[in-house]
Amino acid sequence: MLLCFAVRKCAVSPTGDRLYITSYGPHKLLTLARDGTLLATYSDTALGVPTGLHVTPAGQVLVCRFWSHTVQQVGWEGESKLATLATQKDGMRWPWSVCYSSTTSSIIVGQDCDDNILVFRVE
Repeated sequence: MLLCFAVRKCAVSPTGDRLYITSYGPHKLLTLARDGTLLATYSDTALGVPTGLHVTPAGQVLVCRFWSHTVQQVGWEGESKLATLATQKDGMRWPWSVCYSSTTSSIIVGQDCDDNILVFRVE
């Protein structure tokens, strides 16, 4: 039996014109147009596998990096890292999922192999 895992996570921009995709294979974030055209590829092998992925209502792209124990903000165009939002120094360990809550202005991170959910207030 052949198993193929092309898409790990996907998220859509608030305007619906961009689709962000991470995969099980290469350490990449792909940005596609609505029609499937590849717009951008962001890759940083030093930071490891992108696991969690979320696009905020303001269009900010958040990506968990499993092996580097970080959450990054990537530009809406999907081509570059804008900031590292949380690291192992902040208690981050094996981040698996990420979500932004506009109600509480918080980034919420679920971790693999850990019962803790981390909450970071942002402004």
